[in-house]
Amino acid sequence: MMEARVTELEVKLAFAEDMLETLNQTVFRQQEQIERLEREVRELGNLLSSLPTEPRSLRDELPPHY
Repeated sequence: MMEARVTELEVKLAFAEDMLETLNQTVFRQQEQIERLEREVRELGNLLSSLPTEPRSLRDELPPHY
């Protein structure tokens, strides 16, 4: 009886360790993705700040049919 309980606990521990490793890998990948997205947002912000800020007049633009 005691050996069966120990075996059951060992099986549960093995599943818990596997689940923890899977969760750890998922969190690691998510952190990498967050860091990549933060870099892209910074790059887009830099790009936007380098664009001219003077307003455009619609009279200066030709309609598509011309």
